[in-house]
Amino acid sequence: MRIPVITVIVVFIFSIVVDLYITADVKNSNKDKRWTAAYFVSAVVCWLFLAVSLCLPRRSTESGILTVMWMLYSYLTVYAAKFVYVICSAIGRLVEKFSRHRHRLHPSRWVGTGVAAAVFIMMWVGVGHTRRHIVVNKVDISSPTIPLPFNGYTIAQISDIHVGTWGNDTTFVAELVDSINSLHPDLIVFTGDIVNRQTSELKPFVNVLSRIRAKDGVFSVLGNHDYGDYVDWNSPAEREENNNQLAMYQKKMGWNLLNNERRFLIRDNDSIMLIGVENWGDPPFPTYGSLDKALSASQDSLYHQNDNRFKILLSHNPEHWNRVVSHETNIGLTLAGHTHAMQMMFDFGGWKWSPAKYRYEHWGGLFERLNDNGQAMRLYVNIGAGEVGLPARLINAYPEISLLTLRHEGDSNIHSR
Repeated sequence: MRIPVITVIVVFIFSIVVDLYITADVKNSNKDKRWTAAYFVSAVVCWLFLAVSLCLPRRSTESGILTVMWMLYSYLTVYAAKFVYVICSAIGRLVEKFSRHRHRLHPSRWVGTGVAAAVFIMMWVGVGHTRRHIVVNKVDISSPTIPLPFNGYTIAQISDIHVGTWGNDTTFVAELVDSINSLHPDLIVFTGDIVNRQTSELKPFVNVLSRIRAKDGVFSVLGNHDYGDYVDWNSPAEREENNNQLAMYQKKMGWNLLNNERRFLIRDNDSIMLIGVENWGDPPFPTYGSLDKALSASQDSLYHQNDNRFKILLSHNPEHWNRVVSHETNIGLTLAGHTHAMQMMFDFGGWKWSPAKYRYEHWGGLFERLNDNGQAMRLYVNIGAGEVGLPARLINAYPEISLLTLRHEGDSNIHSR
């Protein structure tokens, strides 16, 4: 959790400007100077609170980040509300400036106060309710290359649990496990980011996550947070031990970690290839994944990236599909996570929006395009079950379990859900 200096400067300037504006509004609204002084003192306290939270250690192996996360989020909830008030008040001032009628009560300030309160409450609802409200999104994937014995085969996908955000509280993760198991899927896959910074975060959750069960097992890949890159280690050996411990915990949980590897799922005399790659990072995230190691690109190989077998790829970052997989292979389905929908999403009547769209072209849900050979390529991006950075999910960004059902394209029962 490294915060650039320029970001810190901008945040402080923003805070000061907002508070100076509101101080002026308080002064104009109240003849009693004590109100103005009280507000200004409270603003200074907020600035000091922010300074302390930014000065706390964030990358040491000995320090956690939960305190910093909660302090920064508390600051954000206050100043998001203040900013909304400033917008409403400023609009009101502009209207009054060009209007013949002046309002003694300054209704824009009252409206701004109400809207600010609503924003503040909404952000804390994101802590107390939204981030705990698990949803199951059901999606059908149809293709003529899906073998007939796999018609109706179900895959439950979870991603980005970030258990470290819950400290030692296993309540939510236990509910997530129960929700997954209640679906009775044929296969369960996890598409990366099980921790925030280091493997020690996972220890309290090993027994709980060990309860996940599926007929064909649980398969997982690593995300950018799973390599210990967000901690300043005392030595490379210490980081390597951290990473080995993560692999050991997943094995203890009964999960099959695919580090640039492939497996076969068998039904009758047919099979589907399941491929898992390590994290494929677009800047600033490092790349560890290699699809070529997991499955050869050479058509001289018995199994290769463009053979006629239906293949499923687990790759944490959807940009891997966007930039490489959908152009160079015929892998029919890629499952990814990583975006979290930036932990904020609006979903009204099928219309979806998230600030993540300005960072990722494919930030949540099902996407399809034709590869260079005209074959249908699909990507499903799970918006994750956990949080990192800020301990909240806002509006409709609920923790997600994706339940994907494979359909042989000749099946008359194909439908969208």
